[in-house]
Amino acid sequence: MRLKKQEQLTVYPVWDKTVRIFHWVNVLCVLGLIAVGTVILNAKALGVTTDGKILLKTMHVYIGYVFAVNLAWRVVWGFIGSRYARWSAMLPVGAEYRAQLRAFIEGAKLGRKVGFLGHNPIARLMVALLLLLLSIQALTGLVLAGTDVYMPPYGNTIKEWVATDQFTVESVKPYSKEGIDEVAYKEMRDFRKPFITTHYYVFYILLVSIVLHLIGVVVTELRERNGLVSAMLTGKKVFAEKPFDVD
Repeated sequence: MRLKKQEQLTVYPVWDKTVRIFHWVNVLCVLGLIAVGTVILNAKALGVTTDGKILLKTMHVYIGYVFAVNLAWRVVWGFIGSRYARWSAMLPVGAEYRAQLRAFIEGAKLGRKVGFLGHNPIARLMVALLLLLLSIQALTGLVLAGTDVYMPPYGNTIKEWVATDQFTVESVKPYSKEGIDEVAYKEMRDFRKPFITTHYYVFYILLVSIVLHLIGVVVTELRERNGLVSAMLTGKKVFAEKPFDVD
């Protein structure tokens, strides 16, 4: 009985260290933000005290700072990083993407797997969506850090807005009416409304997107078996055939 000839696997480097660090820091931050945010949303039902709410929101903001800085650095790295870390290899735009999408669709029609070292065309759509949602949460969250607990970068500006005068600014504290001009405070809360509404609904859209992302990762890993998950640890994938997006 003849032994089936084993496929020759080739190891390809793909994700640089910066991309891998960003990914796992982002995972930890998002998990932390979801956990704390869920408690904040259900604070009344859980019987959380006012001091507890302030503590939870402060924790949420500090995790958010790490999240926002990490995301901002990833945006920069998309312009100066290695080939597969760049926006041209990640976002669903450009002639290269259209060629990859055609190859992906044609392969699907023929029942033939088309390997991609970077993100495949469908994954690039998900990457774009996740980055958009994460960016919205970061930007709205920074505003809410100022309106809710008077923390940077807009906290002092908000305090000056709602204080009765320049001498009471320092007495303005979260969940306290001391030193507050009621009219100015209402104006601030009206200003806050679209930010909190956006933050609230995008939170749920992000949760659904994360679930879809995880399903896509599992399905792709089981179908292609090229080390998709482990690549975010090792920076490398393995292929029996040359990936479509390798020069």
